[in-house]
Amino acid sequence: MKKLILAAVMTVATAGIASADPILGMWKTEVDDGSYAHIDMKPCGAKICGTIAKTFNGDGEYQSPNIGKKLVIDMEAKGDGAYAGEVWRPSNDKIYIGKMQLNGNKIKLKGCVAGGLLCSSQNWTRL
Repeated sequence: MKKLILAAVMTVATAGIASADPILGMWKTEVDDGSYAHIDMKPCGAKICGTIAKTFNGDGEYQSPNIGKKLVIDMEAKGDGAYAGEVWRPSNDKIYIGKMQLNGNKIKLKGCVAGGLLCSSQNWTRL
């Protein structure tokens, strides 16, 4: 019983940490393959996930089939604004090693392969 109570307390405590995370909120991606998105960063358990909330192209907002899907997956704070987890790239439907660096109202997000040696990055801005 004590273990169950301790587990519940730890779950609530770690959820509280994630809910106060400065990376939470709405972010605008860079244009990728002619489109960009608004990403809603929220706690997912003790980690952070980013879900596609809106999508835009040259004609304005449009209803992408990717709305509601996770682009940022299980990011964990590593300290000093750094995060590690996974990222999904909709244009090729692949999941990459993900890294994020928060700097004020900007995020540098990287998707990496080869153990993090080869990365492609985007700069996002807070909405």
